[in-house]
Amino acid sequence: MQENKPTTLIRQIRNAIVWRSGSQILSQVVQWTATFLVIRTLSPSDYGLFAMTAVVLAFTNMLDGYGLASALIRQPEVGTRDIRQLFGLLILLNGTLAVAQLFAAPLLAAYYRQPIVADMLRAQSLLYLTTPFIALPSALLSRQLDFSRQAKVNMAASLMSASTALVGALSGWGVWTLVAAPGALYLARAIGLTWAARTLVRPLFRFDGAGQLMRFGGLMAIGQLFWFLQSQTDVFIAGRVLTPHLLGIYTTSLFLAQIFVSKFVPPLNEVAFSAYARIQHDPDARAAAFLKAVQLVMLAALPFYAGLAATAAPLVHAALGEKWGEVVPVVRLLALAMPFMTLQVLYSPACDAIGRPGIGVVNGAVGAALLTGAFLVGVRWGVTGLATAWVIAYPVYLGLSSARALPVIGVSAGSVMRAAKPAIVSAAAMAALVVATDALLPPLAPAVRLAVLVTLGAAAYAGMLLTFWRSTVVDTLKLIRA
Repeated sequence: MQENKPTTLIRQIRNAIVWRSGSQILSQVVQWTATFLVIRTLSPSDYGLFAMTAVVLAFTNMLDGYGLASALIRQPEVGTRDIRQLFGLLILLNGTLAVAQLFAAPLLAAYYRQPIVADMLRAQSLLYLTTPFIALPSALLSRQLDFSRQAKVNMAASLMSASTALVGALSGWGVWTLVAAPGALYLARAIGLTWAARTLVRPLFRFDGAGQLMRFGGLMAIGQLFWFLQSQTDVFIAGRVLTPHLLGIYTTSLFLAQIFVSKFVPPLNEVAFSAYARIQHDPDARAAAFLKAVQLVMLAALPFYAGLAATAAPLVHAALGEKWGEVVPVVRLLALAMPFMTLQVLYSPACDAIGRPGIGVVNGAVGAALLTGAFLVGVRWGVTGLATAWVIAYPVYLGLSSARALPVIGVSAGSVMRAAKPAIVSAAAMAALVVATDALLPPLAPAVRLAVLVTLGAAAYAGMLLTFWRSTVVDTLKLIRA
């Protein structure tokens, strides 16, 4: 008997989640191991200098054509001409960006008052040459919900990047370690994905008939512009005001606080976008899928953030070393803002997949205005002021964007809160117990103290869920086993 389409789609989505999230976890374990070893070797100033160039890359990345590739994912039919046109567009866009960055490098270095930034930006302009060979095959594989081949390539690329980072740090490359490692990652992904998807086609530079593709991609790019303003203006503002050392403290704090939302949520959103696109004409199925995504993500995210805030001191001293002690209070503040950010980033895939990218654009504009204003005020009080700006502005931003996005998705704020309630209550109780226990513990080595607190926190969180929300745990475990 032929398998029905809903059953086939469910199996495809499950396989996609397993491969995309599983590969992400393995890749991040490899990269984090290397990253923490590199952080212990390099100085805060190295990370501050790299953050200055990372802002520029984040800005240009929104123009590199990934939005065009996303438009290809949701098109009902894709022909050879469409693929060749997209490849041509990607080559033109990224070639232009590479040249523009070469000429802008001295001006940006003058803004930061750091001459080495110009040399770093010139080297990083080579990254754009790999983008067409990453975005196109990724889009074609995602259309088919084929994340297994992408996963294998990403894991291999992560190993290449991690190896480059370790070699650079141990060989005394300094800040150039942070330039070389992403370069190795991009190059490996470009070669691997092009081979996996068999997408080495001849580009077409005539774009008649590609209007819909470019319109959707343009809206996605505008949305990414506002995302840039939300997520990077703090570093752009701080890079002019703070020393490289203090900027390195701030950006490393952000790295720790945003590990979950920046490393685990994006691959889930990639799968979610493809899945929502498949069920875009079924409002009930789309709403149910969104609420299940909120519940699952929050069950994992909230204990991470609560635990991070509660164990920041032993974590930083054990993982990064004593020279990074200034990171501790900043991480604690940022961890309070990250749950709001995590929920916020779940909205866009659902809205974009049903052809409403304008929702994300308007929400992004609101967030950009709120957060930029907060950062301009907060930077007067240094890194602590910037972290406080996150805590104050992000809940306001989430409330405003929820009012626009949730009706489009087809769910209410109350249903979202009910989906997240088990994680909210259990994580809060866990954090309170961990903080109280930490105050009572005798002096211990940071690694030992961290192990004790993490073990206690995990047991408390699991105990709360099993006592008060056993059915939620059972349903989640069934889904994971499936």
